[in-house]
Amino acid sequence: MSRKPFIAGNWKMNMTVASGEKLINELKPLVKDANCDVCLCVPAILIPAMKKAAEGSNVEIGAENVHWAEKGAYTGEISADMLKDYGVKYVIIGHSERRQYFGETDETVNKRTHAALNAGLTPIVCVGELLEERESGKTNEVLDRQLKVGLNGIADVTKAVIAYEPVWAIGTGKTATDEQAQETIAYIRKKIGELFCPECAEKIIIQYGGSMNAANCKGLMAQPDIDGGLIGGASLKTDFATIVNYDK
Repeated sequence: MSRKPFIAGNWKMNMTVASGEKLINELKPLVKDANCDVCLCVPAILIPAMKKAAEGSNVEIGAENVHWAEKGAYTGEISADMLKDYGVKYVIIGHSERRQYFGETDETVNKRTHAALNAGLTPIVCVGELLEERESGKTNEVLDRQLKVGLNGIADVTKAVIAYEPVWAIGTGKTATDEQAQETIAYIRKKIGELFCPECAEKIIIQYGGSMNAANCKGLMAQPDIDGGLIGGASLKTDFATIVNYDK
């Protein structure tokens, strides 16, 4: 089964309207012939301006988080319907920084994922292990829990994207080897087959999210089970285009 590659950027808490517009205008001609889907997930306050900057291009604008409730007394939060109003298609859920700094759990990842899917958004659901969990041989155990709980009750898992982000390789300059990334993502695909169905496992897009950059993207993207990347720091500069054009 053919899976179309998907490269998404995660700006995190970076950029202003001016700097974001400048980057998108620089990227548009560089990625216009990409053979993959392209998205930049940006801070919520920048979504309207970045949507306008990306108009007429193949660059989708996504969000970095979403609340699980449709509305209510959740000061500072943003609902799926609010994102949908601005034409957002993708939203990152359960990023390790949300888990580390803001109390995200597998259970809240599950609630947010359901909210995104119910609104017609495509959630990019992040999973991955800490350094001590990898070194103690618990990677698969951690992934089993995150996938089972985080995706519980989803009717069609292929409407989600999974991003494997080894936490020890985010912002550290460390990257899993091509073989390590392939091995772990192949395991995730196998687990999706067990939790849902073999056809689901073959169809679902699984990204690598551990410091993919212009230098290592070709090797990572050559792996049979890696369908794209969730790009952090490299999405803040025109290097992002090199990753998007990994096959050229």
